[in-house]
Amino acid sequence: MSATSSAAVPSFRSRIGRDARSGYYAVPHRYRLHLALSCRHGLEIAVTHSLLGLADRLPVTLLPAVPDAPGGGHLALRPLYDASEHQHRGPAAAPVLSDQWTGRIVSSHGPDILRDLARRFGGDGPVLHPCGTEDAVRAVVRLCEQDITASAQRAGEAGIAPSVRDAALATLLDALGELERRIGSHEYVLGDRLTAADVRLWVTLVQLDTVHRHHLDAAAVHRIADHRRLWAYARRLAQHPAFGTHLDLDGIARRHHAHCRGEEAAGAATRIVDWASADAVAARARHQCGHAQQGHGQQVVRR
Repeated sequence: MSATSSAAVPSFRSRIGRDARSGYYAVPHRYRLHLALSCRHGLEIAVTHSLLGLADRLPVTLLPAVPDAPGGGHLALRPLYDASEHQHRGPAAAPVLSDQWTGRIVSSHGPDILRDLARRFGGDGPVLHPCGTEDAVRAVVRLCEQDITASAQRAGEAGIAPSVRDAALATLLDALGELERRIGSHEYVLGDRLTAADVRLWVTLVQLDTVHRHHLDAAAVHRIADHRRLWAYARRLAQHPAFGTHLDLDGIARRHHAHCRGEEAAGAATRIVDWASADAVAARARHQCGHAQQGHGQQVVRR
C-alpha cells in the first residue's frame, strides 16, 4: 500500500540512562527531537512530548511532511547521520533524538525514544506508564500494530484473494470491537487515566482513517465506522491540545500520495471522522510555532 509502511531496521539505538555513568543522561537542552508529524512514529512522539510538558527541556525540529531525500530520508538529517556513522548508507530517516553536545544521533528507534521520554525526562504531565500497566500497554501496542494496522494494510492490498481480504478485515473488526467494549466502560483504553496506550491507539486510529481506508471498499469502511464509541473517543482526544495541535492532515495526505503504491478504492470517499476542527487548531499552532516559538526550543524545517 505504501512505501513507508515497511519498518526499516533503525541504525541507532542508544538509550538515555539514569545518571552520568550511563553516557547519555537526561539534561535540559542537551538533546533535540527531529520529527515529521506526517509519520506515525513522529506523531506519537510529538503527542507524548507535549503531554509530558517537555517543550522547555527538550527542543523539537519539525521536518517536511514528505521526505525529500532518497530512500525516504530527510536532507536536513543527513549531516547528523554522516557525523554519527562514517559513510552512512541508509536513509537519513526520522524520527531522531540527537545529542547537541556531540552533534551525533542517540536513537532513531521510535519505541525506544518514546520510553525514554516518559521514563527519563520527567515533565509535568501524566504518568504514561503507571506501575503495573507495562503488560497492558504492550498488549494494546500489539493490537494496534498487528490486528489493526497490519490487517488494514492486508485487506487493502490489490490482487489478493477474497478469502485473504475477508480474513484480514475480520481480524481488524474484531480488534476494533474489543477496543469499543473497553471504551464503553472506561474513559480511556486502560481505565480512568490516560496512558501511553491511548497515545498509540489514537495515532493508529488517525492512520486508519486518513491512510488505510483509501484502499478499502465502502462496505468495509462503513463497518469500521460503526464502532461509534471508539471514534467518539478519537474525536475527544483530538480536542486535547497535546493531540490536536500535532494533527497535520494535509501533511499526512501528501506523504501518503507521494509514496503510496496501492490502488484507491471506494472507501476513500467515505470519511469516518471529521478531523477538520482539530486540524484548524493544529494549523494555527504550527503557524505560531514557526514565528514565535523558535526561541523556546521548536524549529520548523519545511520545503
